[in-house]
Amino acid sequence: MGNSALKSHLETSQKTGVFQLKGKGLLEFPEELQRLTANLRTVDLSENKIEVLPANVGNFLQLKSLTLNSNRLSVLPADISKLKKLEVLSLSGNRIQQLPSTLGQLKALRTLCLSGNQITEFPSGLGSLRHLDLLDLSRNQIQSVPAEVSELQAIEINLNQNQISVLSAEVSRCPRLKVLRVEENCLELSSIPTSILSQSQVSLFSVEGNLFEVKKLQDVEGYDQYQERFTATKKKFS
Repeated sequence: MGNSALKSHLETSQKTGVFQLKGKGLLEFPEELQRLTANLRTVDLSENKIEVLPANVGNFLQLKSLTLNSNRLSVLPADISKLKKLEVLSLSGNRIQQLPSTLGQLKALRTLCLSGNQITEFPSGLGSLRHLDLLDLSRNQIQSVPAEVSELQAIEINLNQNQISVLSAEVSRCPRLKVLRVEENCLELSSIPTSILSQSQVSLFSVEGNLFEVKKLQDVEGYDQYQERFTATKKKFS
């Protein structure tokens, strides 16, 4: 990409606070963006070939949305935790295997999308994200959902297309969880904690494509309570 084109993008971003450069074959995070640390609120560099997110990404103190879908990132810098105003972090379709422990310091975060990476363990330390609405971990290689999940404040957790065979009953204690998606995993009917049906806030529990027929869920204790929540939610939005 020519310097003049980048320069015109930078000039526009100076005025709008938005920098978007998708599908341009970029190999690295543009160094020139450092000139705009004071006013950039949105950065979208999806569909490029960026392998490294530099530590100085932490300088963008006004940043509210950072999108780097479909790149080649394998790790995130610890300094990403400095983005105290960040509300949306979308990193789907990369090569990330684990998250920095500092990610839990992004106190304003509402949406965390990590679909289509190489994550093998359910991320820890996200319970401190008190405003998190959506956690998308679909299309990874996660095998179990641990008890620590109960600390999550998310309204929706998407775990579709993983390798999950163990789902902790503690998920029913998530205080705000309304939507739990575990389609196309390795769950047996006996692996479904009855407390999700009988004691949780979950009103949409999506289990298609596991090792049992979906209609068999109706035979599980607590299904009637779940069905009541499901119907009430449907009415509310119809």
